[in-house]
Amino acid sequence: MSHDDLVKLKLDLHDVYNRGDEIERALRSIIDEAVAQKAPLVEIIPGKGSGQLKKRVLRFLDRKEIKALYHRVRRTRTTSAESSSISVGSRRLAPRGVSHTTA
Repeated sequence: MSHDDLVKLKLDLHDVYNRGDEIERALRSIIDEAVAQKAPLVEIIPGKGSGQLKKRVLRFLDRKEIKALYHRVRRTRTTSAESSSISVGSRRLAPRGVSHTTA
């Protein structure tokens, strides 16, 4: 499988930025989908603004039960309308209870 064939999931939070319960559901859903599809990368776009939504996303990703599912988080800033994104990556997002091993 080439690098281009890898599954990359994307979650744009622009539409739910002010609805806390929907943000939580959307984040959990994209992580669960990544686990189910064994996607190596999830891009989360919190959008522009004061940075509060981005902080909320990072707090969600820092939860022990969520953190166990991925390998790294990379924050990026762009000059386009999508002012920032958070990439959550792994060799493969692992199903719950499966730890990552280093080769």
